[in-house]
Amino acid sequence: MIVEKAKEQLAENLPFVLYCKPNSERISGLFQQNDTLYNVGDFTEKGFVFASFDGNQTYLIPENQSERLTVSWEKKVLENQENSLGSIDEDEKNSFETVVKKGIQAIENREFKKVVVSRKETVALDSFDLVSVFENLVQLYPSTFVYCFYHPKVGIWLGATPEQLLKAKDNQFETIALAGTQKDTGTTAINWEKKEKEEQQIVTDYIVAKLENVASEVLVSEPYSIKAGSIWHIRTDISGVLNSDFSLRQVVQLLHPTPAVCGLPKEFSKAFILENENYDRSFYTGFLGELNSDSESSDLFVNLRCMQIENSQAHLYMGCGITKDSIPEKEWGESINKSMTMKKALVK
Repeated sequence: MIVEKAKEQLAENLPFVLYCKPNSERISGLFQQNDTLYNVGDFTEKGFVFASFDGNQTYLIPENQSERLTVSWEKKVLENQENSLGSIDEDEKNSFETVVKKGIQAIENREFKKVVVSRKETVALDSFDLVSVFENLVQLYPSTFVYCFYHPKVGIWLGATPEQLLKAKDNQFETIALAGTQKDTGTTAINWEKKEKEEQQIVTDYIVAKLENVASEVLVSEPYSIKAGSIWHIRTDISGVLNSDFSLRQVVQLLHPTPAVCGLPKEFSKAFILENENYDRSFYTGFLGELNSDSESSDLFVNLRCMQIENSQAHLYMGCGITKDSIPEKEWGESINKSMTMKKALVK
């Protein structure tokens, strides 16, 4: 039912979103009844928000203009095959490593402590079935927030992100600090190098410092390893109680973009990204999710491990956290591992 509805909306050029929350067995859909492009204003709106990295585009599929459907999904066994979908582009590799080197140099010059350098890789698609790829993502990455977003005035985006930006209900909030990356080798004994541990601590310290200004109580867990698909990360859970005079909009603005997708300090690392990445991130490393839905709770995620579908091509996005200890060649390898997350879902 929900799958057919999504196909109908697409055929009629009407906006919709399908999504599945982490470790959930339910897929939800919001199907907008017109093709208006709605903007989020003060974050009191209800619906599904889809926002860009630079904060200039914050769109909404509004609940009061949409039909909502929810269905259960069954776990299937998919072949988790490696598929490169194209060979390594040496020019792309050199270009990425050059930006990484610039980032390391800027850190050594004390312009900032950390910066996240990203790239876009374009893969040609022989054929593409939107709903099938979404279903593949749900099956492959059940511990992530999986989504498929379509708006005729925005385009098609899909993703499976492991990072929560903010969960809030009344004045209670939850968020996470996520950093460090290594490929799964089949072992549960994960050893993290100093670089990854420091990167994770930078992210945690920043988020906690920001939230302590707006919350009466902030609880921080010990860091632990968490797997998202074939990638391991270090995660710290952060929760607490917001002061009564702070709004959802203000808290989102404090957190976005996090050091996990931008850097630290935010202003200087963001300026470096906009000047040196040589492409527009668009909605990659923006945020998305439920806004004031389900008993007035909001559940927002950072748009990582995502792709944009355009003209029989998939644009894949991946980034790496750069610190003073980064090695450009290793960061390139990390970006290749991250690109596999989406490529696996494109396999028939």
